[in-house]
Amino acid sequence: MAITGRRSNEIADSVERAIADGDIGAGAALPPIRDLAGELGVNPNTVAAAYRMLRERGLVETAGRRGTRVRTHPLGAPRETEAAVFASGAVPPGTRDAATGNPDPRLLPDLSAALAAVARDRAGRHPLYGEPPLLQRTAEAAREIFASDGVPAERLAATSGALDGIDLVLRSSLRPGDAAVVEDPGWSSTLHVLAALGVRPVPAGVDDEGMLPEGLSAALRRGARAVVATDRAQNPFGAALSRRRSVQLRAVLAQHPDVLTIDDDHGIGFVGAPFHSLADATQRWVLVRSVAKTYGPDLRLAVLAGDPVTIERVRAQQQAGPGWVSTVLQEAFTGLWRSDAVDFARTARSYDERRDALLAHLARHGVAAQGRSGVNVWVPVDDEAATVTALHTRGWAVAPGRRFRIESPPGIRVTISALDTEETPGLAADIAAAARAGGPPV
Repeated sequence: MAITGRRSNEIADSVERAIADGDIGAGAALPPIRDLAGELGVNPNTVAAAYRMLRERGLVETAGRRGTRVRTHPLGAPRETEAAVFASGAVPPGTRDAATGNPDPRLLPDLSAALAAVARDRAGRHPLYGEPPLLQRTAEAAREIFASDGVPAERLAATSGALDGIDLVLRSSLRPGDAAVVEDPGWSSTLHVLAALGVRPVPAGVDDEGMLPEGLSAALRRGARAVVATDRAQNPFGAALSRRRSVQLRAVLAQHPDVLTIDDDHGIGFVGAPFHSLADATQRWVLVRSVAKTYGPDLRLAVLAGDPVTIERVRAQQQAGPGWVSTVLQEAFTGLWRSDAVDFARTARSYDERRDALLAHLARHGVAAQGRSGVNVWVPVDDEAATVTALHTRGWAVAPGRRFRIESPPGIRVTISALDTEETPGLAADIAAAARAGGPPV
């Protein structure tokens, strides 16, 4: 590979161009710092600074003894790689989508009525610069939503989805080089945000009840300054925080009151599992609730409740950028919520039936799998690539687990939202056969 430059920014730009052009592939190792410094005739600190820039841009990662390598899923790539594959036509016709992680469009409301109501109510009125970033009606609806679950909601903010909220909270509270505890396996987009911020992820294992207390405790003892946890519908494992686990995790966090705790509850409105959280378990905390899975991913809105300092920092970050979330979206969401546009119980039951059916059929084939809540099932396998390939030949697209994992064993993520219950016996049989082709399920 040809890396050039004399200054750190020149070296970093050279590597970035090579990655963009495909001259340096995903997973490729960059030269050791001293070797590259000697080749370019610069101080090793200059190369080290260049590599640090690349890490902060989310292009490379430090892999211990394996050195610095190009990330397997760069930040500029779509959140769901498999979705891009479908759009490109690379998947043969007739292949069923159990990969992309989207909600079932059949369970989403028609937004036309809600948007028409917004237009009608405005009657030519245009919100202008300088108005409050959170509409009073939206704030009232949000407080009702949080209060129904006993979550303090004196301070609120609205962001453009859950990931935007998590990003703003982390960006306003951590610095490059800090560490944050994340679930392993966990949401790949969270890992991308941490990479972009230069924050080091510290993995903590999960089971059906959520993050493991011993993993959280060990990570906090190692100096992690933040925790990002999912309350239910955990992606990709399907965990749902239980009351017992919530108590255990809160006991651990009580020993670290200065740690920032971020709760992701994107499961509101489409998950039947009861709500338990870590909200206000520490002095600095935020609970993020998005509406993407319930009302549609294009309704880019999440509401945040949290401690005063954290919420004000989020608002300050917004003021330095876009300023506010579109009031059109806020008004549309408020109208949808007030009109009961979605039958939450029916939606949750539909997802539960399909997910539970797949788990039951997998069990009949002797395949262990996890998926207590939400739209995803996690299937441990020995060889992700071989299993994914074998399933493609059988007409199924599933997500390889490598995008979600740090230290946890391999697996595949199977999303049930695009499937019907009648399809689950055939899918389970094909997963069992594909897993055997790639080695027995672990």
